[in-house]
Amino acid sequence: MDIKIVENEQMLQDAYSVRYTVFVDEQNVPEELEIDELESEAIHFVGYIGDKPVAASRMRFVEGYGKMERICILHEYRGRNFGKELLIYMEKVAKEKGMDKSKLNGQTQAESFYKKLGYETVSGEFMDAGIPHVTMTKAL
Repeated sequence: MDIKIVENEQMLQDAYSVRYTVFVDEQNVPEELEIDELESEAIHFVGYIGDKPVAASRMRFVEGYGKMERICILHEYRGRNFGKELLIYMEKVAKEKGMDKSKLNGQTQAESFYKKLGYETVSGEFMDAGIPHVTMTKAL
């Protein structure tokens, strides 16, 4: 997978397309919650296989953390370590931007995935867009 930082409107639409498919179509997140008022302050990422967008995420800088958000892989491309590749790339960019720790609100069904990558659960379970989540952090 070729991971890129979004640099133009087409790349941003590619990222939104993946996010919409995963979160709105697959997980029934309300459309108005998926694309929000924080998009303009985020660094967006998109992963391609050839010229097909298959992964997306965004990162913001919040309270001294690189906050990893909206991490998703199209269903038919899961199980190939693309999520791991994407998160490692995001962490590298966070470090380059001066961050020494990262944070994410992960769906509880993905908690073990994040733990394998060094994240530690620092909250109890909470609901976000009707899906159980936990907050997790990692020293970079």
